[in-house]
Amino acid sequence: MTDGRHTFVLVHGAWHGGWCWRRVSDILAAQGHRVFTPTLSGLADKSHLMSPAINLQTHVDDIVNLVRWERLENICLVGHSYAGMPISLVAEAVGDKISSIVFLDAFVPEDGETPLDLITPAVQADIRAAIARGDVSRASPPAAYFKVMTPDDVVWIDSLTTPHPNGVWTGVMKLSGAREKIAKKSYIRAGLYPSAPFDAHMEKCARRPGWQTQSIASGHDVMVDAPRELAQALTQAA
Repeated sequence: MTDGRHTFVLVHGAWHGGWCWRRVSDILAAQGHRVFTPTLSGLADKSHLMSPAINLQTHVDDIVNLVRWERLENICLVGHSYAGMPISLVAEAVGDKISSIVFLDAFVPEDGETPLDLITPAVQADIRAAIARGDVSRASPPAAYFKVMTPDDVVWIDSLTTPHPNGVWTGVMKLSGAREKIAKKSYIRAGLYPSAPFDAHMEKCARRPGWQTQSIASGHDVMVDAPRELAQALTQAA
């Protein structure tokens, strides 16, 4: 949009769903922006679709199909945590529809990497063991794992998170550089969530031309802990 209003597509991370963006989406909508918060296949309100057939491309298709069927243009595409992987591939498919892209405490993959390459060795070992057992999904950790900041929000998060499909973690990502061609690129770090991988991703982005980086004082679920600060950061990033 050219009148200061934007179209946001907000993509949740592992174990979450479109529900986690409610506070941020309400703020943005009240400001006149269009906001879409798709739930990825197998999770939350789409948990009934859990299947061993779900892989990373499935989640890419979830987002790409939203863009195509809603005829979206000039999108600010936001990916939280795990969603940094699918949104990077979405840029390959519909990069001409994306005017800005935001990685929110998220993975920023490179060409030739697999999702497993990006996570910590301990989590990687857990996922490999689960796949070897034939487990279709992996249960969510408690909200305390995400450093959620208030007791009421801990109860809310724990009541709604669902297992995440294991099939998304394998397969090589093919990236041609479409992400880097997007006009505005941002990385937002959750300042109260210790994570060496996310620190490294932010530092990598800070060294690249055309990227903006910032930190928000919150746990990993920034959209839950600091919705107003995040909404402001997203409107600036858009």
